Amino acid sequence: MKSKFLLPLACAALAGAVVVAPAVAQTVSRITFAKGNDNASVKGTIKGKAYRDYKLGVGNGQTMAVSLTGSSSVNFNILPPGSKGEAVYNSSVEGNDATGIKTVKGDYTIRVYLMGAAETSGKAYPYQLSVAVVNF
Repeated sequence: MKSKFLLPLACAALAGAVVVAPAVAQTVSRITFAKGNDNASVKGTIKGKAYRDYKLGVGNGQTMAVSLTGSSSVNFNILPPGSKGEAVYNSSVEGNDATGIKTVKGDYTIRVYLMGAAETSGKAYPYQLSVAVVNF
């Protein structure tokens, strides 16, 4: 008698199972400044649902600026040290020029990505990311 109830329950559980696709691989690079400089620039392309992370080590109380040029379809977020995805700056909302970002010591992540139609177009979008960090 119990088996009559277990089989339908097992089938219902399997029917409701969700298959999760693996996360899109990301690329991580470190931004460094040439000796004597307080700024650097990197160029790249981004395509699909992939995103590109740039790590930048900063000190406590410095001020960071990030600017993105290239395709208007490309966006970036600035994630503070220890972030699980929470951004202190989102270019899709606030624009492609982040200035006056006060820092705490650690590695910040600048995440470059696409949204909407650009994300599903299959096209590679070029960009240039410029970063500056100064002491005040």
